[in-house]
Amino acid sequence: MTAERDLAALLRGARPTIAHPEVVFAIVPDASGLPALATVAEDEGVGVVLRREDAERLGLPVDGVGAWITLRVHSALDAVGLTAAVSTALADAGIACNVLAGFHHDHLIVPADRAAEALTLLAALGRPE
Repeated sequence: MTAERDLAALLRGARPTIAHPEVVFAIVPDASGLPALATVAEDEGVGVVLRREDAERLGLPVDGVGAWITLRVHSALDAVGLTAAVSTALADAGIACNVLAGFHHDHLIVPADRAAEALTLLAALGRPE
């Protein structure tokens, strides 16, 4: 799979899908042993993204529930404009978005109750006007 750099091709190939319908963010001192979907080391602790049911089972506080959307296109790490395009489209619709960049794909956490709307907006970015 070749990494894509062209913004128009990235948007056409995004194919957004809901990877995890209900996720939450939590901060923990140590993420080892946790079923984390993603981690970010910060000065305040380790930020983790977990499935909602895992966080609740572990007794971690749940402050809001998001849906994890994956853009299926293989975006190059040095591709320019994809994050701006998707976050702007969602912001224009009043949808909050947290972006996680992986090696092969970009991932978005949006409010779970607006996930279907976010998918529609993201899919429309790749269609010609």
